[in-house]
Amino acid sequence: MPSEGPVRDDSHPASIPAKVEASEGGVIHGAFGTIRLGDEAPRRTWRRRLLTLAAIIGPGLIVMVGDNDAGGVSTYAQAGLDFRYSLLWTLVLLVPVLIVNQEMVVRLGAVTGVGHARLIRERFGRFWGLYSVGALFFLNFLTISTEFIGVTLAAEYFGFNRYLVVPLAALILIAITVTGNFRRWERAMFVFVFASLLVIPLAIFSHPSPGGVIHGLLVPGVEGGFSSNASLLIIAIVGTTVAPWQLFFQQSNVIDKRITPRWLEYEKADTMPRALAVVAGRAAIMMAAASAFTGTNEFGRFTDAYGIARGLADNIHPLVGTIFALLLFDASIVGASAVTLATSYAFGDIFGLRYSLHKGLGEAKLFYGSFAAMVALAASIVLIPHAPLGLITTAVQALAGILLPSSTVFLVLLCNDRAVLGPWVNRPWLNVLAVIIVGALVLLSMILVISTVIPSIDASRLLIVLGSIAGALLAAICVWILIAAGRRRREPEPSRAERENWRMPALALLERPRWSTTRRVAMMLLGGYLGLAVILLVVKAIQIATS
Repeated sequence: MPSEGPVRDDSHPASIPAKVEASEGGVIHGAFGTIRLGDEAPRRTWRRRLLTLAAIIGPGLIVMVGDNDAGGVSTYAQAGLDFRYSLLWTLVLLVPVLIVNQEMVVRLGAVTGVGHARLIRERFGRFWGLYSVGALFFLNFLTISTEFIGVTLAAEYFGFNRYLVVPLAALILIAITVTGNFRRWERAMFVFVFASLLVIPLAIFSHPSPGGVIHGLLVPGVEGGFSSNASLLIIAIVGTTVAPWQLFFQQSNVIDKRITPRWLEYEKADTMPRALAVVAGRAAIMMAAASAFTGTNEFGRFTDAYGIARGLADNIHPLVGTIFALLLFDASIVGASAVTLATSYAFGDIFGLRYSLHKGLGEAKLFYGSFAAMVALAASIVLIPHAPLGLITTAVQALAGILLPSSTVFLVLLCNDRAVLGPWVNRPWLNVLAVIIVGALVLLSMILVISTVIPSIDASRLLIVLGSIAGALLAAICVWILIAAGRRRREPEPSRAERENWRMPALALLERPRWSTTRRVAMMLLGGYLGLAVILLVVKAIQIATS
């Protein structure tokens, strides 16, 4: 009998409707509704459309709120404390990045029915599969540790013993996840998602400067001038806003929820307002910190999120400090759940394990066992006394930003693979935008690398020089992409019904794409450079810790 969730038969010939499991196999059990197997009824009224959207919504919202995790809350607050409102513009630029990445990964999941890690391994070979998943496991473990750092700091603010609260939070996370009921897990996550709305009173009660906010949003710049430390923080903002784990989690969670191309537009419908709302929440944290610390002795002296909460309480009102601490705890729980699940999903993909939140503990022991083991180990590490928790959190977010280019490259290659996506492959403009995103991320990491190796270098001039070179190179690549797309023979546009029924053929039947020598060398250079950047990030963190 076919299995449930992501391990269902993912081999569907082109232009033939996807097979669904018998009984409950194809039923979508969302937090706010159910879509029955074989439901092909048109949604002509707004009521029917909204009910369908309510059943479908979940993976995208959870991944966006989950990415505003403990590391995110800490990083946005540090940006406000160290640079006032001057880095708000980075959040504006990240809105299209969020939207593009989410759209591509949702499309991959719904059309292929195969997890992100498995697609990379099967289409690009074992080496690149292990490379991407190895980097993911390492980064995710560190990220999960930062989530429990958030739990620790929130507990300390309220006067609770970390040795009691951290194990309790770990047990809650495990208990929520191992129920064997997708709907129950999703509803539990939505409780924490709704709690994240505390950013609204946080922004209101902190009384940010309207002029400073508008200037920070519209005029790119850095308070005190661009520097190596500013580069590190900007990379951290990028890494905590668009983290690599998002891609693995959302693709597998879309599959686990049993979303197919028939419902793809509903999953994508709220992407724009969702991205804007989540970025607004992140801006609220940055604004609150800027408002609280501007003109104080603590300005520019970030320690950790506990210090932010104490400063908000002392400089504005105790209620504001309490709201921030609650937000930190809430973000830690959502982030820990999503990041750990992303790792467990990828673990199942690479090692061929049966995994799904629809399965009980007895059916997916290794899936839930890996989840529980990661949570327990990460929780135990943060209990080590006297660790520089704030610096560790920032460094981990910066690491995510450094590793994001390789994740985005694999995502774009998969979304241009016609054997995998057929009529759902990327439009040329999406490829252009993806190239610009990767180029900007590599540029920032290069500034961090060079300024770490040569501390005396002027980071502002370095930005101008490297930015000019990167801009010219990116422009040439984008023009080449558009010209190549124009020359390519256009195939007849499939009907909507054909697109909805198209599913990826069996992976075993697909011929692995052949890389040109140029692409192979470029990928090896990117991988080698990112390895060097990670090493120098560690050096930079040590320099900051000992300065």
